[in-house]
Amino acid sequence: MHITPAEVSETLAMISKHHLDIRTITLGLSIRNCGHEDIEVCAQRIYDRLTTAAEKLVPTAEQLAREFGIPIVNQRISVTPIAEVCAAAAQTAENYVPIALALDRAAQEVGVDFVGGFSALVQKGTSSSDAKLIASIPEALATTQRVCSSVNVASTRAGINMDAVLLMAQTILATAQATAERDAIGCAKLVVFANAVEDNPFMAGAFHGSGEAEAVVNVGVSGPGVVRAVLEDLSPEADLTTVAEKIKATTFKITRAGELVAREASERLGVQMGILDLSLAPTPAEGDSVAQILEAIGVGVCGGPGTTAALALLNDAVKKGGVMASSSVGGLSGAFIPVSEDAGMIAAAESGALTLEKLEAMTSVCSVGLDMIAVPGDVNAETIFGIIADEMAIGVINNKTTAVRLIPAIGKKAGDRLEFGGLLGSAPVMEVNRNAGTVLAARGGRFPAPLNSLKN
Repeated sequence: MHITPAEVSETLAMISKHHLDIRTITLGLSIRNCGHEDIEVCAQRIYDRLTTAAEKLVPTAEQLAREFGIPIVNQRISVTPIAEVCAAAAQTAENYVPIALALDRAAQEVGVDFVGGFSALVQKGTSSSDAKLIASIPEALATTQRVCSSVNVASTRAGINMDAVLLMAQTILATAQATAERDAIGCAKLVVFANAVEDNPFMAGAFHGSGEAEAVVNVGVSGPGVVRAVLEDLSPEADLTTVAEKIKATTFKITRAGELVAREASERLGVQMGILDLSLAPTPAEGDSVAQILEAIGVGVCGGPGTTAALALLNDAVKKGGVMASSSVGGLSGAFIPVSEDAGMIAAAESGALTLEKLEAMTSVCSVGLDMIAVPGDVNAETIFGIIADEMAIGVINNKTTAVRLIPAIGKKAGDRLEFGGLLGSAPVMEVNRNAGTVLAARGGRFPAPLNSLKN
């Protein structure tokens, strides 16, 4: 695919005025051959693998940013789910915290921002290694700076592992307590998934799936400010077909910029190009907001009536624009709605226009789910279980990826705020419905796969 100088010039204008960036270059690495029955040996093998394979990642990204004038915000690594790698050590290891520490040291050594893959896939059942990893999450995230964790508890093919949902609700609370003095930052690095994808370059949910090559470069592009600016220039009389076409055309151009960087990164690192994830991932920067895109489409305030419809139009148009521009679009491409990272979402939540229930409805049409949502610190495990279960059901029934990144704000109540800084921003503490009860969470078992899972 030929990329012209005119396209590059137009892209540079998007960068200088509207916050277009390459959000991440993520190096996906298989570490399956690092397993060993001695957890310390396994940890050393993983450290050696990452520091060798990723030593050129950050210098390459910095060089590309200088050459093309496109900001590359993060460099990251994703690895094979650790519960799979450490299966041989499950019977003897006390926990998998040494692995998390090795990942963190390796990330610091090569200079990447995050490493994802302290993960387990338990949608149909939980092995002894899966259980040990989940039990290790609170301490692992409390004692590391750059390690991210995810657990897939549901899929359309398997249904929902409700025992795992309750276990993750308890784990989220334990992680919040373990990092309470840092505004429960550990929970900002922990995601619960349905239908997790194997090539996601975005944190905290990235891992290197079993169907992937030995090493791949996955690139995530973001530009909500660009889309917002284009829509704000449209007349209020423009119909929704015109709105959708404008979004498609804009995301096509954004994707082409990402395609260029992805191809160059792949060639210079000497690894296979994986996917290009075009996701409108907001930042706390003024104007870089998905909520403000929805308001530019015509919603009065994000969260008001019409918000879900506007988000559905946006998400669909983004995907269509992306697949026109690249044959390698994958990951979670679409629109993200993380509350803490979006100034418009924060304002809507603080005004009362955007509630947790409305966010849940919006997740049925966005790319992921309930993301970076702070809730009162006294919320119980049954309530968190119910929130996760609801979100997993949306993903399973609709055959889409959904996720929950929930942050119990220890010692805080609705109306207070958590401060994370950087891309994570700040999260207003939102009230939750306290009527979960105790029976549903205690039933356990497996939520059966829906009829639409039978596709063979």
